[in-house]
Amino acid sequence: METPVILKTTCKGKIKEYFAVHAGKLHTDMGIIDLDELQTRSFGDTICSHLGTEFVIQKPKAPDLFKYAKRTGAPMMPKDIGVIISNTGLCSSDHVLDAGTGSGILAIFLGGIAERVVTYEIREEFMEVARQNFGLAGLSNIELRHGDIAVEIRGLDEKFDVITLDTLDASKVIPYVPEVLYPGGFLAVYSPFFEQAKEIREAIEKTRVTDVITIETIEREISFTVRGTRPSTSRVGHTGFITIARY
Repeated sequence: METPVILKTTCKGKIKEYFAVHAGKLHTDMGIIDLDELQTRSFGDTICSHLGTEFVIQKPKAPDLFKYAKRTGAPMMPKDIGVIISNTGLCSSDHVLDAGTGSGILAIFLGGIAERVVTYEIREEFMEVARQNFGLAGLSNIELRHGDIAVEIRGLDEKFDVITLDTLDASKVIPYVPEVLYPGGFLAVYSPFFEQAKEIREAIEKTRVTDVITIETIEREISFTVRGTRPSTSRVGHTGFITIARY
């Protein structure tokens, strides 16, 4: 095996896992694992540390990369990514235009579903991190392009089913969105602040949009203890607003 793996075990009733990328020795508090042995293993097999601790070998998925991939900033949260995927009806035949690549987390989730993802990033140092993360994800259907989408979209001669924007100047991109979307296509814009969300809505309403909605998703984990069941005191509160528009 030459791909990244998740190594998972149980210790004192708790699940522990490790994200392994390279061959060699992985030092854990439950022993040293010889990662070279992964070459003779498959997903679902087990591998033992030198102390005899047994680990199950699992294939990393997008949520694992959200946790373990290198970051250049705060990526979009899975709860917000889920809103985009569900409300745009993203499917395996779709072509997606994504802008504001960052670490590439959103593009990885999209690329795991869509046929093709074209993602634009203006900062070269971010591009290098995203390129590494795409390699970890094992996705060959993501095309990473350097450029300012507010400028580049004006010269695009391609059509897309879904467009996702996570950029501060998204409102400058929106006037050109209808020209690069297939009829019935969706635009999804992430905005961290009320002011930005309002600016996005005003820009969208000046285009030939058919439907538009702006929503916020609050996520609460449920805690199960011997005392009772209740929402966890630690939670993910506000992260951003998602505006979904259809053309």
